[in-house]
Amino acid sequence: MAPRVGLTVERLTAAGAELADEVGFDQVTVSELARRFDVKVASLYSHVKNSHDLKTRIALLALEELADRAADALAGRAGKDALVALANVYRDYAREHPGRYAAAQYRLDPEAAMAGAGVRHSRMTRALLRGYDLDEPDQTHAVRLLGSVFHGYVSIEMGGGFDHSAPDTQETWSRVLDALDVLLRTWPPAP
Repeated sequence: MAPRVGLTVERLTAAGAELADEVGFDQVTVSELARRFDVKVASLYSHVKNSHDLKTRIALLALEELADRAADALAGRAGKDALVALANVYRDYAREHPGRYAAAQYRLDPEAAMAGAGVRHSRMTRALLRGYDLDEPDQTHAVRLLGSVFHGYVSIEMGGGFDHSAPDTQETWSRVLDALDVLLRTWPPAP
């Protein structure tokens, strides 16, 4: 079967990412995408293998977009400035693109993960941490800490977990980043 005119892997991936932002990443399927393009599901299978393939492509797109934003935000920054810039990239992206942000958390197979922008994220985070003078394995622990705090805070905030109490979430976010900066400057913590 010949591919339908106008449909490309890139176009379907972008439309899938938009769909994820509208309805949630978990709701993205090849069937739903076919409805959006008003085509039969079978006509999409010449471009994507299945919903897992589509979701993998959306995840890779989201990781690339995040890495590009992070690179721009980190340029010329170090220390706490870089930490805050990177943290805000993740938070702002999640707010602007909730479905794509969820896609960025999608479990990729090792080959896709190594070919994707996740490696860039790790390199940028490690470059940021060089400003804190961390050696291995502390640097790896710190990469995991930052990812956990950023993702945890953003996920709770996006889920409405902070909506019903004061102070404002921006104030808390700033305090969390201040605390991370202090922790990283004094790492490793005392046993």
